[in-house]
Amino acid sequence: MSGTTTAAARCRRETGAGANRWVVLVVLCVSLLLVALDATVLHVAVPAVTEDLRPGAMELLWIVDVYPLVCASLLILFGTLGDRIGRRRVLLLGYALFGVASGIAALADNAQVLIGARALLGVGGAMIMPATLSILRQVFPDRRERALAIGIWSAVAAVGAAIGPLLGGFLLEHFWWGSVFLVNIPLMIVSLPIGRLLLPESRGAADGPWDVVGALMAAAGLFGLVLGVKRLGGGEAPFSPFTLAPLLVGGLMMAGFVRRQRRRKHPLVDLRMFSRPAFSTSVGCIVLAMLALVGLELIAAQYLQLVLGLSPLETGLRLLPLTVAAMAAGLAGAKLLRRFGPRTMVCFGFCLTAASVVTLTAMGTRDNTGLLLAGFVLLGFGLETTLFGAYESMLSEAPPAQSGGAAAIGETSYQLGAGIGIALLGSVMNAAYAPGLSSVPGVPSADSKAAGHSLGEAYEVAARLGGPVGGALRQAARNSFVHGLHVTLLVSAALLLLGAVMALRLPRVMDCGADTTAVAPESGPGRDSAPDPASGPADIPAPREVAETRVSA
Repeated sequence: MSGTTTAAARCRRETGAGANRWVVLVVLCVSLLLVALDATVLHVAVPAVTEDLRPGAMELLWIVDVYPLVCASLLILFGTLGDRIGRRRVLLLGYALFGVASGIAALADNAQVLIGARALLGVGGAMIMPATLSILRQVFPDRRERALAIGIWSAVAAVGAAIGPLLGGFLLEHFWWGSVFLVNIPLMIVSLPIGRLLLPESRGAADGPWDVVGALMAAAGLFGLVLGVKRLGGGEAPFSPFTLAPLLVGGLMMAGFVRRQRRRKHPLVDLRMFSRPAFSTSVGCIVLAMLALVGLELIAAQYLQLVLGLSPLETGLRLLPLTVAAMAAGLAGAKLLRRFGPRTMVCFGFCLTAASVVTLTAMGTRDNTGLLLAGFVLLGFGLETTLFGAYESMLSEAPPAQSGGAAAIGETSYQLGAGIGIALLGSVMNAAYAPGLSSVPGVPSADSKAAGHSLGEAYEVAARLGGPVGGALRQAARNSFVHGLHVTLLVSAALLLLGAVMALRLPRVMDCGADTTAVAPESGPGRDSAPDPASGPADIPAPREVAETRVSA
């Protein structure tokens, strides 16, 4: 009986002391909400920042882009560091850094200080994001409960990204632009002591030294790749030295990183995870889903504002059903996964999203509220269903000792897919849009070329020309934009159907067998004492096995 009691106590420590694991989930979701908010809350504050700090064009670009760029570059570094020194420790350090950087950003009096503060926010975000997902993996060893937790986690991410611009707009109406950063500080002050008290500490196997050189190679390689992809998405020439050099250097660094990991006895990231079909397929599905869809968000916002003439607030409200549908899919994801399995769920999500994208090709130059509502609801539900199934399969397939690295790989795939999608779909959009403006009667060739850069620039040229010629150019630009939008939607639909085919490699059923966790949490405030060192961590039973042992005893 004493052996049974010891096993049960160790299992409670591993799963977060019973019902407290749901409190842990709340703390993790608050962390993720702040990171997701900060990725989008600055977008509406850019005009106010420009008026106050007077940054140059390049400085303004770095103010906006340095946060996601630094965050994406350091995900693998901090994800694997958390596996070594403790995931809770990295998360709490991320809290502290995020709060300090938010204060610096709010009080910045010049563009250089704001860029540095945004870079520090990216470092803090890179510490927080993989730690939340890896701690979630440890706190919920039972796959059924973990699926529900991941659904809530992903729904919170969707909410944060959606309400960021709305919150920023509200704060700018009542306060100065620095207030969009100050909201982080009180939440971080509360999260630090609560996180230290409630979050369990865990780490992976500490075999061999931590590969510092490999971590720096991964950070430098990802920085170069993400920077090059972002420049492509911003309309830079593909063979420009400022675009080509980061891509080449980043590609070489990542190739060297992969080669180094394969040759090391104790690699930073165990690349053998990619030999598991479920893991590699899940990562590919995440990349493909974001590649096919993230560019559509920017194009849809332009369509709603420039073609239909909606205000930014009206645009946000039109896109709100997409977020609500994504939340519903996240909350229902666990039930769908148990009923249909990963393969059917992810395939269905891809197909539903493709159907919604094809439906949206009926959009024209006039407002069709019912069509947009139906299309956005299907789009949000299908996208979240796809990402939920892929994230859950990826995290469940990864060894518990590598959960931090696996979470970092998933988040990096998300960021790379988003960047590549903006570049690819933006190029498709420009290629389909520009030819329609080359032969508008009465418009000089120089003005036609300028109008072909974007719809906003076409409106400026049309206003300058005025009269019937300006009106003709404006109408031609609207028609060309809608034509380009239709072509882009069809390309996205094709990519989504390709993702549905890729998802056929996922497992047919959700394996809910015993999930023994090979990592014992450390003792800390508010937790039981450390497990008996005489017994190895590999013999920790799953909750169902503990119950059966107790009954038999």
